Amino acid sequence: MTSTGRQLFLSKRIVTETGVTDGGVLVNENGLIEKLLSRQQAEQLIKESNGDVTVVDGGELALMPGVVDSHVHVNEPGRTAWEGFRTATSAAAAGGITTIVDMPLNSIPPTTTLENLKIKASSAKGNVFVDVGFWGGVIVGNKDSLRDLVKAGVVGFKCFLCPSGVDEFPNVQAEDLEKAFAALEGTGSLLAFHAEMEDEKNECDKKILKKDPEEYTTYLESRPPKMELNAISLISSFLNKTDVRVHVVHVSSASVVPLLNKAREERLAAGNKAWRGGVTAETCHHYLSLSAEQIPRGRSEYKCAPPIRDVENKEKLWKYLLEDKLDMVVSDHSPCTPELKCSNNLEAWGGISSVQFGLSLFWTEASARGLNLTSICKYMCAAPAQLCGIQDRKGAIKPGLDADLIFFDPDAEFTVSTDIIRHKNKLTPYVGKTLKGVVKKTYLRGQLIYADGDIIEEPKGNLLLNNF
Repeated sequence: MTSTGRQLFLSKRIVTETGVTDGGVLVNENGLIEKLLSRQQAEQLIKESNGDVTVVDGGELALMPGVVDSHVHVNEPGRTAWEGFRTATSAAAAGGITTIVDMPLNSIPPTTTLENLKIKASSAKGNVFVDVGFWGGVIVGNKDSLRDLVKAGVVGFKCFLCPSGVDEFPNVQAEDLEKAFAALEGTGSLLAFHAEMEDEKNECDKKILKKDPEEYTTYLESRPPKMELNAISLISSFLNKTDVRVHVVHVSSASVVPLLNKAREERLAAGNKAWRGGVTAETCHHYLSLSAEQIPRGRSEYKCAPPIRDVENKEKLWKYLLEDKLDMVVSDHSPCTPELKCSNNLEAWGGISSVQFGLSLFWTEASARGLNLTSICKYMCAAPAQLCGIQDRKGAIKPGLDADLIFFDPDAEFTVSTDIIRHKNKLTPYVGKTLKGVVKKTYLRGQLIYADGDIIEEPKGNLLLNNF
């Protein structure tokens, strides 16, 4: 990335985890935050700089750290018709996201070996508008690849405890987890779980097949909360045997959160010094914004796994989030081609596209609950960066970190329409919905990459890998 010279970003509302201040953020020639200044200090610097500092004045717009979305399925190479690096990262930039972390499945090949990571990185290089990190994957039989992937710089590993939906990424059993935990012990890495697990005898299968597959409730019944409880029970059984960090992705059922917190407390009591005791969990925008009662018949763009549950469950998830019993909010952007989103909810692809709108989705709900802008920094910037081990580079407005910044109008509203969607396929349950909060400008290491509806020039993003 080329140097931009020193810059001073001004705002009457600079937002950090600890509060909102009036002042400036000084950025050096290398795109790093040099210091935070009060309004008086900023004005003094401008007087003394003799024009050597470029002033970027956002006025009343909030100046915030770029969002870190640690759960994005890009699908390139192999399923690039579903999504690609250019489209996914341009959508991210438009949504105020300056770092995404790509999940290891849905691309072909999946990110389960060092060679496969190299293939994926080759597809991404030169084609990313924001910075991109990578998850590795744990599947049956790849335990000997895990340490090589750690050395290459993957942020952690994801596995499935139920079928993933794609043949090249099979789910694992307890014996596979034992091998994975052993391979990761002492590396500092983490193992993330798609935490749904069927009973040995799934009695509801035959009953469900007789019901109307276009009704959302039919799909909802096929993935009951007990599947998430079963998975958390298995995960918890390993926690007193390993110090490896564990993370549960896309928590859907509020019923599992007390179990996760019990596991965290036990880890902390046992002296585990990792962040949050090495037991963390996320939820997603769709679980906090939508509820089963409002999903129309035959509209599989609402389908995801685990499923969107009822409004009571949604409110419990919000309660747990605000009590810090859930750690972060991410998109789980999981797009596909239109023909895979048929009206049959049992057969349609299960994934929701939302990476471009995550910040506004969260702010729409959070502001209605009386939260202030610091909640965005906490749950969508700092926590995902901490999870991925990039907190010394990303996720906050602090000296020494990358100047990944956004100017955000928290009071403006817009309606989601297909003509503004930048991800490849324009399917999303949010079309027609009015959201609060508009991203006006996005900066990556001090360089403008998005402004008022337009992507600026060519991709400037980096791959967050070692020696790639």
